[in-house]
Amino acid sequence: MTNCAISRWDDPDEINRQLKNLTSQEIWEVTDDYYQNVIMKYYDEKCTKSKAVFEEAKNYIPGGVQHNLAFNKPFPMCMEKADGAYLYDKDGNKYIDFLQAGGPTILGSNYEPVRKRVIELLQTCGPVTGLLHESELMIAKEINKHMPNVEMFRMLGSGTEACMASMRIARIATEHKRIIKMGGAYHGWSDQLVYGLKIPGSRNLLESHGIPSRIYGQIDECRPNDLNMLETILRRNKAKGGTAGVLIEPVGPESGTRPVAKDYNKGVRELCDKYGALMIFDEVVTGFRVALGGAQEYFDVVPDLTIFGKIVAGGYPAAGGVGGKKEYAQLMAAGLATGKHRAYVGGTLAANPLSCVAGTAAIQEIARTNACEIAGKMGDRLTDGLKGLISKYGLPFVAYNQGSICHLECTGAMSFDFSSLSFLKSALGILKHKDMMYVRKDSMERMGAAYMANGIVTLAGSRLYTSLADTPEIIDEALNRFEEVFKHVAKTSKGLLK
Repeated sequence: MTNCAISRWDDPDEINRQLKNLTSQEIWEVTDDYYQNVIMKYYDEKCTKSKAVFEEAKNYIPGGVQHNLAFNKPFPMCMEKADGAYLYDKDGNKYIDFLQAGGPTILGSNYEPVRKRVIELLQTCGPVTGLLHESELMIAKEINKHMPNVEMFRMLGSGTEACMASMRIARIATEHKRIIKMGGAYHGWSDQLVYGLKIPGSRNLLESHGIPSRIYGQIDECRPNDLNMLETILRRNKAKGGTAGVLIEPVGPESGTRPVAKDYNKGVRELCDKYGALMIFDEVVTGFRVALGGAQEYFDVVPDLTIFGKIVAGGYPAAGGVGGKKEYAQLMAAGLATGKHRAYVGGTLAANPLSCVAGTAAIQEIARTNACEIAGKMGDRLTDGLKGLISKYGLPFVAYNQGSICHLECTGAMSFDFSSLSFLKSALGILKHKDMMYVRKDSMERMGAAYMANGIVTLAGSRLYTSLADTPEIIDEALNRFEEVFKHVAKTSKGLLK
């Protein structure tokens, strides 16, 4: 396999054993003295412009930010410049960027060859025409070149839209209605899929506010990495009219935060075939990051439909789409056709020339530079370094990676699992542990604030994405900064179930 990010696949049972050890004891976090006298001093003295922008933004923007990724303790940093492996805030502070916009910029931020292609387009066509542009064909062909299973591709505005479309296609294709998703997985914020987010077994108990419960009447939640439970649900659904699709993140929910066995996806494929359901891969993060051919190439599994987002527009807006086998993807064809059922999807700005050109250029550059493999090696170096620091300071933290997708669990805030076929049993587990989970989440954000004050941008203090722009020197410098934080970590009396 060429241009692959993953050089090793850790045993999920061992990772879960370590996570269970982490959550079975009190929280370890930076001390109050360090947090108040060093971390908060940094924000108070060196981030005044960011704070001023945020304070004004709260008057005009709900919560003060337009995207949840931007909200961090003690207040969001206002970024002014992005360049390769670095971000620069409005106060001029420089950060090593392991957020990489939530994963899409595997080439590094503001990558010059892609930027040049975009500027060239803007000087001639502009960002959107409302009509057919050849760039739409170019990106569909480029995706098919590297992912032959994606015989047809429809570009949309986001991964959320793509997930919505995939469910509609699956229901038309199979004439079944039920959709199975894995607990803890995020597949966008559509009504049907804000279900079982972050914590397996949470169903509609934690974050499904403003959505009538009946919306989830055709949605089932399954424990990640549990083929027995999946088959039980598929068998049960057969008596209810059948399952239309099984929607999974191939490296595990939340970009591998809940890792799965390496042969898990093949097991899901077999069960989908057995019960007549479409297998839907959500490759919003893994597509062109795990491998040039996506996670489906790495796992050697052929999904029926593939969800795209983020990278498919090279880090530019309107990044999303769904593709797959012709017999399914063509169900999105525009018009009434011959009166056959069609999945009605679209968007005025979907597949605009700017996004298509940027995405095509990015994929071509990922192939040319061998970005997946290089970023994956840097992910290995970062994770191995973090493991060394964890051992050096005797911390219960857990570090692991799937290539360039790296995980650093300091509190285990998202490591709980209340999956059950019984709604009551899941609900009781959530109710019993809810307060403790929030305490651990607050501690996770506190650690994220400490990393940021030491010049490291992470996703919520627990996930990191490496890129082509990272070098061994950058990774080693980042590890020095992590060590500065770890030096000030101590065991607290918080976080145990009372």
